[in-house]
Amino acid sequence: MNKIVLIFTLSILFSLAKAQDTLVISSANIHADDTILIYFPKYYKNSDKNFPLVYMLHGFGGDFHQVNDIISVQDYADNYGFIIATPDGLKDSWYFNDPNPKKMQWETFFVEELYPQLIKNYRVDDSNIFITGFSMGGHGSMYLFLRHNSLFRAAAASSGVLDLSYSGQKYLSLSDKLGEYEKSKDIFYNYSAINQLDSIKFSNKKIYIDCGNRDFLFEANQKFYSKCIDLYIDAQFLMMPGKHTSFYWQTSFPYEFSFFKSLTK
Repeated sequence: MNKIVLIFTLSILFSLAKAQDTLVISSANIHADDTILIYFPKYYKNSDKNFPLVYMLHGFGGDFHQVNDIISVQDYADNYGFIIATPDGLKDSWYFNDPNPKKMQWETFFVEELYPQLIKNYRVDDSNIFITGFSMGGHGSMYLFLRHNSLFRAAAASSGVLDLSYSGQKYLSLSDKLGEYEKSKDIFYNYSAINQLDSIKFSNKKIYIDCGNRDFLFEANQKFYSKCIDLYIDAQFLMMPGKHTSFYWQTSFPYEFSFFKSLTK
């Protein structure tokens, strides 16, 4: 047991060491502290310019250092010239507000606390703020983008749970929050990103999604893209060989960041 605790502790310390700033927000909205790792481009400190910001949301069961366990976030900040923030989704928040207002309200926390605090604390180019995530984080990135699209330039999702009915967690974590699936399908429908797409059908907002062709969420991503086309939304969908794995996300993230970078030019 002590060895396991030591390994876990070292993992956290390694992630913290790689980040250039660590922000902790105590929030009544989530009934907890949320830790956000902030990574700056290598020339941030020696410049007075503002930089684009990317939020990266982790997957189910993870926390604020999971993204950096999969990729070197600092390398992405340096190579693409972005500030990158990796907040804590608290393992299974799903990045939305629990229907019970007395329980976790992560969406409100993000919009009213985290988002404005990063703009206040750092030199952020607020015309170029992006959001992405993988798996549960892909749901979160699209859900937050579609419900608050004025806050973002564009959004991406890698292997995103873009329709909650495709998630195995609909009988576990999601049912704990939204109700028993068979009796709460209307709630699952309303909380799914695919059913929020109408919010940007008359806008110039852009979307990028990708998914492995052997991922259990591939069909959900195909349907999401098809609905984008039906609504004349500017969307890109990249299908690559792969499953729902860290190895796949290591391959997919460069495409997402290249997409974001192209919009800043």
